[in-house]
Amino acid sequence: MIGTQKIVILDGYTINPGDNPWDQLESLGNCVIYDRTSPELKIERARDAEIVLLSKVKLDEAALDALPKLKYISMLATGYNNVDVVAAGKRGIPVSNIPAYSTESVAQTTFALLLELAMHVGLHDASVKAGEWISCPDHAYVKTSLLELDGLTLGIVGYGTIGQAVARIGSAFGMKIIAYAPRIPKEIGSVSVNFVALEELFALADVISLNCPQTADNGGFVNSRLLGLMKSSAFLLNLARGGLVNEADLARALHDGQLAGAGLDVVAHEPMLADNPLLDAPNCIFTPHIAWASLAARKRLMAIVTANVGAYLAGAPVNVVNGQYLKQP
Repeated sequence: MIGTQKIVILDGYTINPGDNPWDQLESLGNCVIYDRTSPELKIERARDAEIVLLSKVKLDEAALDALPKLKYISMLATGYNNVDVVAAGKRGIPVSNIPAYSTESVAQTTFALLLELAMHVGLHDASVKAGEWISCPDHAYVKTSLLELDGLTLGIVGYGTIGQAVARIGSAFGMKIIAYAPRIPKEIGSVSVNFVALEELFALADVISLNCPQTADNGGFVNSRLLGLMKSSAFLLNLARGGLVNEADLARALHDGQLAGAGLDVVAHEPMLADNPLLDAPNCIFTPHIAWASLAARKRLMAIVTANVGAYLAGAPVNVVNGQYLKQP
């Protein structure tokens, strides 16, 4: 039987563009689902909701003040920087996230970008289709230098579940693994890894993969200082949050040849702005924030967010990220 609680999903399209139904969630309450919500409409749409689900819509302290009926928030993602979790906690509103649903998809996309930077599959596919192999006097040709990953050093910033999955795949390619984490996790998996200081990682790694959350303290930390430590042959991969990187500094470093290339699934402002300095930076390739979005991952997300809401309705919310701030209203 459907409950009486009003559940509002403010930006559901990317989670369910038509292939990932909301049926299980809809069985828990009176669901109102919006594909997208502009900043101007978020208060109006969420005003009567007890439960709000969102991904990229921002709920700051002012928005929370304008939603007195709101009792629970669940992200439709792992990251929760779009909600003021401290302010929510002070108002007695638990905020849950969706942990670990996209680990394998993000790790897979990390290596899709890396392999494109290393082997230039797209470039060679286009050249074959342009007739260059047909007219080639030799049985094979290369358009640019190709890179073997075996023996290279992979530096991972952030060593949670995704960082560890990236390490596992890198190790399978024969890469040496180093990592930086503010707090070394108790469980680090079966891959041999050497934890080093952040500056040392940027100086030693042939490939750097950002797999850490964005916090109030680390915005833009990948800046000209750290980029200047990198080998000129090294690659930077960012499949975490675009705001971790100072994009102007990265564009300048790519233009100056301070590093060999970058593979990015995220940028600081999404959707990307036309004046993003990385758009014309050399050897910079993009995917439009799709690392999380395989159907398998989105189905896991749907199952977890449904469980989050069910647990809240049962009086025992799970995956709560603001427990240290939570007070009884």
